[in-house]
Amino acid sequence: MKPFVVGVALLALTACATTPSRFPIRHPPIAPNAPTLARMWDAEKVSSPLSPLVDHAEVRQRVMAIRDAGGSLFLVKEEGRSVENREIWSVSFGRGPFVVLMWSQMHGDEPTATSALFDLYEYIRRHQHEPAVAHLLNQLTVHTVPMLNPDGAERFQRRNVQNIDINRDALDLATPEARLLKALRDSLNPQVGYNLHNQNWRTSVGPPMMGAAISLLSVAYDEARSMNDGRVLTKKLGAVIRDALEPYALGRIGRYDDSFEPRAFGDQLTLVGTPVLLIETGPWPDANPDPTLVKLNYVALVRSLHALADGSVHHADPARYDSLPENSGGGFHTVIRGATVTRTEGETPQVIDVGLVGVRRVRLENGKRTAVLNLTVAGAGDLTASATSFDINAAGQVLARRTQGAAVGAVVSVAAVDLVITTGATVPADLMLLTPQSDGRYRVERIVTSEVVLGVK
Repeated sequence: MKPFVVGVALLALTACATTPSRFPIRHPPIAPNAPTLARMWDAEKVSSPLSPLVDHAEVRQRVMAIRDAGGSLFLVKEEGRSVENREIWSVSFGRGPFVVLMWSQMHGDEPTATSALFDLYEYIRRHQHEPAVAHLLNQLTVHTVPMLNPDGAERFQRRNVQNIDINRDALDLATPEARLLKALRDSLNPQVGYNLHNQNWRTSVGPPMMGAAISLLSVAYDEARSMNDGRVLTKKLGAVIRDALEPYALGRIGRYDDSFEPRAFGDQLTLVGTPVLLIETGPWPDANPDPTLVKLNYVALVRSLHALADGSVHHADPARYDSLPENSGGGFHTVIRGATVTRTEGETPQVIDVGLVGVRRVRLENGKRTAVLNLTVAGAGDLTASATSFDINAAGQVLARRTQGAAVGAVVSVAAVDLVITTGATVPADLMLLTPQSDGRYRVERIVTSEVVLGVK
């Protein structure tokens, strides 16, 4: 028998325990709304400005600081160790009867929510004596795992050091990280779970198509995508989050396809009575998207926890979740619009768009972590309907491969220019935009590099 498989009778029994009391305190204190929380984050955030650079050592330092501060507000516990013997901690707060479990970075290259959790802890610490937060602490017990896959995070890779996707290990439990998460769920029996991830930055939503900054999923527990009280609750939480975030990310909030995936933790936890809401963080049109994306996560987490605590989640309309547009792919980091492009030798040049895909990576060199953005040439043609974070207007300009040593403003000869632009997932975006000159040469107007250094730690 597989470790998570349960009978229908158990599912029916656990479903009735998944919803917070429908008869909350008659007049709970008013919780901060989304604009107030956004202002609080601006003033009080403690998260690092570049989430990919957050490593296990930083998480250890932050968690130990919370533990060493003492007091009864937070409980810090080492839940176990990774394959490479790195500690995996939980940070818990609250003393209420409704139990929540949140976990982040089960994929090591998905760090945004880890940063947001440390801002959540700071919010609780600073405001613990205010009526709304005191009420939250009395109604909820919140358990969080800020970094479930520290070995993967150290390498900034999706899988753990065994090359196993932890989020597809819910049945086999071949990884210590998966066994830890299952044991934590089984010991706590939380009434709701938050599975916190980053999604592929080509993920888009629309129309009009834009990058999906946040995507939500009320996780299914069977092939039929059946509904019970637990799934209604996670849809209502999704509605609360949509309402909170839409003023800041209008048109950039999507919904995942809810097909049942039996190997995934969210699906299996929902099956055994802990309904799971998946929150995925995607692209944002800024040179450093992390601050805005961390803020969106923070507002989503704090606002939805307050809704659970004060009972306002029961007034949310699940149709607000259901009506979110479903995710799609095909987005770009940058689209070069209307350039004159030659795609094969001898081809007549065409005026088309060229799409660049961006992937963030972390290089480990000489004891330092360097976060970089790698750009590849992944599409060409009419890309007017594609989502993109950045546009470059190249009307009247010629796109060429970057010439070694070329600089903006330089004039180069025809012989020094390679005009053939190939596309593909592995083609580096080392490009330059040229303006033809009257003497047949070209002036370099812009250079696009295939690697941009974001920060070093």
